[in-house]
Amino acid sequence: MAVGGSKRRADGGSRQPGGKGVGSHEPPAVPNGKLAFTFFSSSLHAYHDVQKQILDAARDLGIDGENFFALRIALEEALINAMKHGNRMDPKKKVHVETHLTARRAEITVEDEGPGFDRASVPDPTDEANLHKCSGRGILLIEAYMHEVTWDRSGRRLRMIRESK
Repeated sequence: MAVGGSKRRADGGSRQPGGKGVGSHEPPAVPNGKLAFTFFSSSLHAYHDVQKQILDAARDLGIDGENFFALRIALEEALINAMKHGNRMDPKKKVHVETHLTARRAEITVEDEGPGFDRASVPDPTDEANLHKCSGRGILLIEAYMHEVTWDRSGRRLRMIRESK
């Protein structure tokens, strides 16, 4: 499924057949570094499976060191935020993930089916009043580790890019 139900990618290119759905035990095909997943938000097993397949593909393409670390942290935060804050762990709602990976660039789009949010209204977790709160750091980590981060569709879709040095 293309993001937003369209057969057209947000970047204007057409989507190549990507990964198998979660639940399949076969590794996904990675034509042109593209993978696509849809999984139920309440399934932590599915989230871990998606994360592992994306990171395995990144590693196979030679993404390593600080780029791999940054990708791992941002991907984990994005998936958890989509399940927990976006879909509110509603088992009827899904998370859609698309990736385009090369040895020099990782582009990941994560979209949930929740109500969305206004990025500007999220409290700054580094503000003294928020330092002891248990949540609120995921967006900060995503924006710190990725080189480009955009939120659209009322905050339901995150697009993040990491370029290798």
